Amino acid sequence: MSKYDVDPLFPTELKTYSLKERESKVGVDSFARVWDTGGSLADFIDCLPRILGGSDLRSLVRAWVSARESKRGMILGMGAHVIKVGLNPIIIDLMQRGWVSALALNGAGIIHDFEVAHAGATSEDVAEQIRSGDFGMARETGDLLNGAVEEASKLDLGLGEAVGRMLVDSGLPFLSYSLLASAYQLGIPVTVHVALGTDTIHFHPRVSGEALGKASLRDFFLFCRLVQDLDGGGIYLNAGSAVILPEVFLKAVSYVRNRGFRLQDFSTAVCDFIRHYRPEQNVVLRPLQGKGRGYYFVGQHELFIPLLAAALKTAGRAD
Repeated sequence: MSKYDVDPLFPTELKTYSLKERESKVGVDSFARVWDTGGSLADFIDCLPRILGGSDLRSLVRAWVSARESKRGMILGMGAHVIKVGLNPIIIDLMQRGWVSALALNGAGIIHDFEVAHAGATSEDVAEQIRSGDFGMARETGDLLNGAVEEASKLDLGLGEAVGRMLVDSGLPFLSYSLLASAYQLGIPVTVHVALGTDTIHFHPRVSGEALGKASLRDFFLFCRLVQDLDGGGIYLNAGSAVILPEVFLKAVSYVRNRGFRLQDFSTAVCDFIRHYRPEQNVVLRPLQGKGRGYYFVGQHELFIPLLAAALKTAGRAD
């Protein structure tokens, strides 16, 4: 017999109810269905569970289709990792088909896009190159991109437009793989948001902080104008930028609203391989506050973005 003067609270008088009467979050009607060999992509997407990510993907696709039909903004914000995992052809195809109305990149985006256009290759071995001080020392990357920055300053162009213009005029051998060249040819705005000291071209001899700042600041205000077009059903997707673009997006939202423009009822989404604080707060939650829908997809860009692109094209077969 226990020496304690308190007894355990045994479940002798526990109140229960029938499982069949309980409201449950998951039922077999929302389960995945088996996709059969020979079925279409639309069939495959329809077989996904109507739970969490499966449900969110369908909802995002519906919102994107609606944004396209109503001619609202469809902005793709990208970290350079999206380029480095080989997704330029997918994104170029979406731009050509009218699924992307604008691109926003960080400073590394123009570096990797340029190197792809120039050499058909990018992404050096940083761990190896940093030992000898050779990391970021590619001559053409520093010279030609800083030359484009100089032209941007002289011609009062944004950085994205100036780099796209330079690439198209250059006739580089792999130009068809370039996001900035394709966007320039299509007349799709590209904004580039630079943090000084974060990109390798910032320590090449031709660098000009004045020119970089002028061109990138112009792009910020262009981005604000593009964000204004999200009102009433637009889409903003942040893929692979954990700090720069989420911060830029939040400031743009505040700026647009401060200028007196309505900016409500739009959708945002984040895709990255881990969950980050700033994308969740600055893209999915804070800008919307109940007047829109935000999504967060955790997964590899090289898998999710082709799936999303295929789902969009399947849903919008009229194109």
